[in-house]
Parts: sequence; C-alpha cells; structure tokens
Amino acid sequence: MGEFRGGLEGAGLRIAIVVARFNSAITERLLSGAVDRLVRGGVEREDIDIFWVPGSFELPQAVQRLIKAGKYDGIIPLGCLIRGETPHFDFLARAVTEGLIRLSLSTEGTPLVFGVLTADTPEQALARSGLKSHKGVQAAESLLELVNLLRQI
Repeated sequence: MGEFRGGLEGAGLRIAIVVARFNSAITERLLSGAVDRLVRGGVEREDIDIFWVPGSFELPQAVQRLIKAGKYDGIIPLGCLIRGETPHFDFLARAVTEGLIRLSLSTEGTPLVFGVLTADTPEQALARSGLKSHKGVQAAESLLELVNLLRQI
C-alpha cells in the first residue's frame, strides 16, 4: 500500500500570487504572510511574481491567463470579500469561488489554491489575516503541499 503526502519544501519552485487591491488593508496582510511562508519554505523571492488586480472578481481571469502562460509551478489568488448591506457579497463570493474551482479542476499542470477571505465584518477579516489565524500563510502552505503531492502522482 502506498501513501503519498506533499511536503512544505519550495526550493526551485516558481510561484505566482494574484492579489485583489480592493480591501487592500486585508489583502496586503495576506500577501505578506504568503510570501514570508513561501520564503521560509525555500522559495527564492525572485521566483515569486505578484500580480495586482482591481478586485476579487478579476482573480479568475488573471489566474486563467497565468495558467495558460505555463511559467509557474503554482498560483495563489488572494482576495477579501466583506459582507455589506446588499446581496452583492453573495453574488461575488459565489462567482469568484466557482471561477477559481473551475480553473483548478480544468488545469492539468498548474496547482491552484483558494486564498479568498469571505467575512461578515472587517474585524473578522482582520482576525483571519494575522490577528488570530493567517489565511495567507495557510494558502502558501496548501500550495506547497499540493505542488509536492501532485509531483508524486
């Protein structure tokens, strides 16, 4: 019986991070945590490229283009959606999630993880971007593990 696990080693990997500018107080924290974790895992800073998009809605389109470019071993999209007074949040959260899931399942060679926060309040978003937990760090760890696992298959 074989058992396979991906490790958290990143030496030699080239990583793209796509970051939404909207809610930048949160997304910049997510980015900082993700980059720090990748570097601690052995990814060289010069092997990390960062692409800024206007908002979370634009993440899937940029990710799709990066997948087609074929230059990266993995991609981390980072965004933050905070619930407001209208259903806009629900529409965006669903569209972004479905877009990224579709891309994740349709690609054969570029691992992709989910780094988009959905929060009811700004306080929740802050807590999940470093005050209590860090979803940017978690996204980087997930990507490293997934890249290394998929290389074994």
